[in-house]
Amino acid sequence: MAEKRDYYEILGLNKNAAETDIKKAFRKMAMQYHPDKNPGDKNAEEKFKEINEAYGILSDPQKKERYDKFGHAGVDPNAGFGGGGFSGFGGGGFEDIFGDLFGGMFGGGNQRRKGGPRKGQDIQKNLRISFEDAAFGAKKQIRLIKYVACDECGGSGAEKGTAKVRCPDCGGTGEIRTNQRTPFGQFTNVSPCQRCGGNGEIVEKPCGKCSGSGKIRKEVTISVDIPAGVDNDSVISLKGQGEPGSGGGPNGDLYVVISVAAHSLFVRKGSDLILEIPITYTQAALGDTITVPTLTEKVAYKVPPGTQPDTVFRLKGKGVKSLRSNRSGDLFVKVVLEVPTKLGGEEKKLLKKLDELNRKEGGGEAYSKRKKFSDTMKDLFSSGI
Repeated sequence: MAEKRDYYEILGLNKNAAETDIKKAFRKMAMQYHPDKNPGDKNAEEKFKEINEAYGILSDPQKKERYDKFGHAGVDPNAGFGGGGFSGFGGGGFEDIFGDLFGGMFGGGNQRRKGGPRKGQDIQKNLRISFEDAAFGAKKQIRLIKYVACDECGGSGAEKGTAKVRCPDCGGTGEIRTNQRTPFGQFTNVSPCQRCGGNGEIVEKPCGKCSGSGKIRKEVTISVDIPAGVDNDSVISLKGQGEPGSGGGPNGDLYVVISVAAHSLFVRKGSDLILEIPITYTQAALGDTITVPTLTEKVAYKVPPGTQPDTVFRLKGKGVKSLRSNRSGDLFVKVVLEVPTKLGGEEKKLLKKLDELNRKEGGGEAYSKRKKFSDTMKDLFSSGI
């Protein structure tokens, strides 16, 4: 029996990895090994399944805690652990342990079937949404092609009007038992039935539409609720929306990976927003009331006289709602001084006159930074350096 790889190793992480690190590692590797990008590559397909399995455990706090304490046994429902504790030998743990060690010679009714119920394959779908949809939430319809239960046979794989029958080779048990003599005595070796794959049933008349598989590929439309506050690389898990399981197993899950389009005005940093507003020299010098756009409305803000370029002021609660709480972030507005690039003769005369008045009447106080720089420069050169 092949030993399962460590989930942290699969995602290239250490055990101290934060939730965001786990999410980023999953997205990066899932994109690399996604079946759509590697058609026909069985190795990539297996790696994709492995990555999804690892993320399914490490992204769930309870499962992650059990895995950190007990390893794979802590999250495998067939491994004898229940709710994080060892359940003893009553639930098949004894036979499973010795079955792993001795290849199934210690057979019994609790021996796990290779062809038993198996969960269907998980699917990843990328979804690009607008800046506003990410901020306020939305309902989206996504289309994808995936395997679904055959509508002709209802997923049974048997021709309509017929049913599966008991496997004649194993008598419906799904197991083939053979006696084996060893230096320790005679033991019963139990192995999955090859004819029925361990299911105990076979299809005598396969369904013509799905050729007996019980599944067909079909384009489906799925509704996705986008919560307010999602950001780039957010992952929305839709349980049971993956591909059908086999042997009565549950469907896989659908992982929707979000990417957000840029906004024409706002830049997002977590739940906060940043906005740059150009103002004129006159507005900065004399002060003015300017109109500031937010995601929901326009608000008036009074720029005080003497405002310096790149001054930043904050509007509390005008950012994006946090995914983890009902609190909204803030809007940080940076005023950018815009210098005119084209001036007429009269404008130039007025500006020169203004500069002369500032120098004469202000005594240099109007331009305190320039005066300080000039004085420092004089001191520097008068010292002989």
